[in-house]
Amino acid sequence: MPPTQPSVDLSPRVSDEVRKTTCYMCACRCGINVHMKGGKVAYIEGNRDHPVNKGVLCAKGSAGIMQHNAPSRLRAPLKRTGPRGSGEFEEISWDEAMEIAVGWLKPIRETAPEKLAFFTGRDQSQSFTSFWAQGFGTPNYAAHGGFCSVNMAAAGIYTMGGAFWEFGQPDWERSKLFMLFGVAEDHDSNPIKLGLAKLKERGAKIIGVNPVRSGYNAIADEWVGITPGTDGLFILSLIHCLMKAGRIDLDYLARFTNAPVLVNGDPKSPDYGLLMRDQDGKMLVLDRATGKRTPYDRKGVKPDLAGSYRKAGISHRPVFHHMVERYLSDDYAPEQVADRVGISAKRIRHIAAELARAAFDEAFEIDRPWTDFRGETHKTMVGRPVSFHAMRGISAHSNGFQTARALHVLQIILGTVEVPGGFRFKPPYPKPPEAHPKPHVGTNPGQALNGPHLGFVHGPDDLALKPDGSPARIDKAFTWENPMSAHGLMHMVISNAHAGDPYKIDTLFMYMANMAWNSSMNTGGVMQMLTDRDDSGDYVIPHIIYSDAYSSEMVAYADLILPDTTYLERHDCISLLDRPICEADAAADAIRWPVVEPDRDVRGFQSALCELGARLGLPNFVNEDGSQKWADYADYITNHERRPGIGPLAGFRGPEGDKTGRGEVNPDQLDRYIENGGFFVSHIPEEAQFYKPWNTAYQDWAVGMGLFDAPQPYLFNLYVEPMRRFQLAAEGHGDRQPPEHLRGRIKRTMDPLPIWYPPLEDGHADPVEYPIHALTQRPMAMYHSWGTQNAWLRQIHGRNPLYVPTGLFEEHRLSDGDWVRVTSVHGEITVPVMHMAALNANTVWTWNAIGKRKGAWALDEDAPEATRGFLLNHIIHELLPPRGDGLRYANSDPVTGQAAWFDLRVKIEKVPAPAEAQPAYPPITSPVGKGPKDLAWKVGK
Repeated sequence: MPPTQPSVDLSPRVSDEVRKTTCYMCACRCGINVHMKGGKVAYIEGNRDHPVNKGVLCAKGSAGIMQHNAPSRLRAPLKRTGPRGSGEFEEISWDEAMEIAVGWLKPIRETAPEKLAFFTGRDQSQSFTSFWAQGFGTPNYAAHGGFCSVNMAAAGIYTMGGAFWEFGQPDWERSKLFMLFGVAEDHDSNPIKLGLAKLKERGAKIIGVNPVRSGYNAIADEWVGITPGTDGLFILSLIHCLMKAGRIDLDYLARFTNAPVLVNGDPKSPDYGLLMRDQDGKMLVLDRATGKRTPYDRKGVKPDLAGSYRKAGISHRPVFHHMVERYLSDDYAPEQVADRVGISAKRIRHIAAELARAAFDEAFEIDRPWTDFRGETHKTMVGRPVSFHAMRGISAHSNGFQTARALHVLQIILGTVEVPGGFRFKPPYPKPPEAHPKPHVGTNPGQALNGPHLGFVHGPDDLALKPDGSPARIDKAFTWENPMSAHGLMHMVISNAHAGDPYKIDTLFMYMANMAWNSSMNTGGVMQMLTDRDDSGDYVIPHIIYSDAYSSEMVAYADLILPDTTYLERHDCISLLDRPICEADAAADAIRWPVVEPDRDVRGFQSALCELGARLGLPNFVNEDGSQKWADYADYITNHERRPGIGPLAGFRGPEGDKTGRGEVNPDQLDRYIENGGFFVSHIPEEAQFYKPWNTAYQDWAVGMGLFDAPQPYLFNLYVEPMRRFQLAAEGHGDRQPPEHLRGRIKRTMDPLPIWYPPLEDGHADPVEYPIHALTQRPMAMYHSWGTQNAWLRQIHGRNPLYVPTGLFEEHRLSDGDWVRVTSVHGEITVPVMHMAALNANTVWTWNAIGKRKGAWALDEDAPEATRGFLLNHIIHELLPPRGDGLRYANSDPVTGQAAWFDLRVKIEKVPAPAEAQPAYPPITSPVGKGPKDLAWKVGK
């Protein structure tokens, strides 16, 4: 008789029910299926029907179950009982928490609303939080973009009406050459991986430009280990090569960009260097057919790139002439830039030739008629199969705005933007820069702000200045120090508030921004600022309110904690008004909803704001009788309209849920989203899918969707005129003038055509004493600092070494596991090292946010993150060292104010191994205690 085989259930039942929502383990916003068993989360997988990830889910997304059950979750509102920084709190009721918040906020709203600084991290509800702040009346609001990637976003919008990632994507289906610059590996992770797989399947070539060969660059066919901060110089050299070889798309430039627009060439004119316009404000070009000046959008006009307009002995030349004159200069020849960028002249020429070959020799056409904004019908759509993608790696430098502009210009001269095979915009983009609001700072006690906080300036008149010329905002956004700071300067808020420069504040209110640790430069200094007292013994920053879901380092430095939920316990709106999940072929948005009810006394932060806004009597948060208008965030999402028929969600509008984009409020809208898997998609008609800024079919579709109220076609801005307006002011023109000490910097950096200049820290840190570049980047397995309390993800990144290239490793006689002292002009750290060959020869780097403060995140004080993990932030400062005149400038891009995280220069020295990484701060008390040694539970039977 044969032996009895054990009975094994090869297909165990995973769950009783599947609830579909949106992941929040990184910035992708993938669709997920949350498997429930016995009312608890049992398993998370990708949603195959979702437009973003199509069922793909990374290990981090699956680990969301650990995020939801993390021991570090806050459990109730907290009131500080010990000194700031101690972590000593007592739990209180929500009623008491609201009373405390109102007690601090109501008096300042009624007297000086600017004394509230309300800044939020990556919360994906910025349209709502800005709406709340505007109702409060403070000008001091922004989200995290100012220290993340505002250079990329602002440069893209000013140049072409959109940028990479959330604004657009490569044409993965048709591109044959893909070039990737400096992308953090947690950004748009699953869509990029899916796209890279498609390129590989088709044999397309991938070129990765990054000092570090990790993540996406590891699978590139060609890796370019560039010197940090020189990407712009490398790109301009590529432009030089392409122009010199005549390998640029002249027809595209003439039709769709301001390359043929005439520039005022009269040095005596107050409009010198501005674009010439007719009496209606229309930009003027020369018509090839008539030789006359003509509005750029007149039907039948053939813009001339070659001619110039001469009047009174002065030539007024097109933008294209200025470009050719600049970029054909030998200053940008590969031989001139090779040593600086760390790439041989031969290789630069090779890459330029590869771009030209793919763009022009492999060009193709799609038989798809379309009509442009001048009324001309085209029988085909021309494809140029070259695409680019870039992110923080080129953005987080003090020359990052001009570098990002250079990359956009490179795309445009090849004719690869909004064409088949190239870079494609995602709705609600593209938008001309003029379609965005300008920043507002008009405050009146007890009243709402006079308009949106953030926006796009078009000249000195739009700056956020008080009548005396001083900054109107606490972060000094939109001032002469950083005029085009479209996202604000979150990294400067605490420093400026502590210094009382430009004025003192009363309350710092932050959400999901770990400013006492990995989200700040000068970490030790920031912790000191948060705890400093004045001569009377009071805290310099009188009140700090903070909201987070977890016991982060920042929690210890607040006076009042409003505990947030996890992402599986809340409503969220991933809106077309904010940060949508669109693809190039479709408009899409999504929600999160409470697939699980909280088992703690916590509330979604946005719902807490609904109640707080009502208690403060904020307009749009109370009814006429003074009662609370929005019961919670779900109520707001469903019933709020920004303008008639336009709400936070575009799908299932109207009483029957059958309207898209525009439509009346549907009380069942959220239920319809849940039934549809948590998302909504509206596909763009085939004839409207390319040439969006100029395609009448797309413009009409966008109006129908409510993205625009009227068609607004526009030209790409190779020459960004607002920058020239700032230069003119610095040259002495106009009523609003910059301070004397900034005139030279404005003239140098605010060039309307992309330029390159060395990172500002290079001029402050002696390159002989500090010869090495140092970078910190986020790992794919972590989203900001949120991975360290996650039991699964800790196994991937529980500690971080400093990676050192071969030459430096041998020069300092290092072995893996040795320790080095890393010194910058700002301070020093002592950390373990590891050898890495695939690294720029003069660069060291590490993962960000691995190192943790002892006592935070419910971790044991001997956890590897707290003993062998570290931050480079300790030796990066928010200010540059004093110059000879004693002035200290922000360690930021002088155009936008983006934090220059990647400009850091250091030296390294081998030292004996300490007991733990240095600096080692004393433990803070955790309001949630420590997690169990083993984190385990069984769901269901």
